[in-house]
Amino acid sequence: MTAPVISGEAIGWKVGGAQILDDVSLHVGAGELLGIIGPNGAGKSSLVNILSGVTRPTTGSVRLGRDDVTKRSATRRARLGLSRSFQTSALFDGLTAGENVHLAVQASGSAPFSPFRVARPGRDGAAGEDVDTLLERVRMPGKATTCARDLSHGDRRKLELAMALASDPKVLLLDEPMAGVSAEDVDGLTEIIGEVRDSGVAVAMVEHHMHVVLGLADRVAVLHHGQLLASGSPQQVTADERVQQAYLGEAL
Repeated sequence: MTAPVISGEAIGWKVGGAQILDDVSLHVGAGELLGIIGPNGAGKSSLVNILSGVTRPTTGSVRLGRDDVTKRSATRRARLGLSRSFQTSALFDGLTAGENVHLAVQASGSAPFSPFRVARPGRDGAAGEDVDTLLERVRMPGKATTCARDLSHGDRRKLELAMALASDPKVLLLDEPMAGVSAEDVDGLTEIIGEVRDSGVAVAMVEHHMHVVLGLADRVAVLHHGQLLASGSPQQVTADERVQQAYLGEAL
């Protein structure tokens, strides 16, 4: 087993009297994709929020490599190489695709971030080149000048991926990247995510499209009622009777 790039140990999260997550442990190594699945309300997005630093766990710890980052902010974790996407769109609809990516590039750099300093792709030196490269990486060549609000939903998801990759992360957390995407765009997004994993990035992905998870994931973790129900290869997990029962007996 490769050394974990990100790991969570005995994570618990309680809100009032409700136990949202209970004793969840997992890890992801470089060049590995962990699929995180489970019925609605299982705690999947809550787990991603804790791993990324949006939420602090009630119990347990989060590590990036050997660094304990449990008490560090999402911004500090980003500086250590963690990036993520969200279920809902995080784009600036009034800006072009290139301008959105440039803001992400700028935010990941050492220069002071300013939302008013927007480069024009291809015309502003290295930053413009970074923008074009990132857009090509997510299959969006020639769309740098297209306004974000005019993009298809599939291209909006691709743009969000480009922004998440702008910091050249070691860890990428994806929260339902296929949500709302048409069937014809799923394969393209799947290919892009697979290429990110193959480039050496540790990827943890929450996704409801089961065929995507089973086709991409090296390992799968199943959450149910806030607990880790099963973890293993896609074949091991889909054969687990407890997992099948959690999905109401449906074939996985």
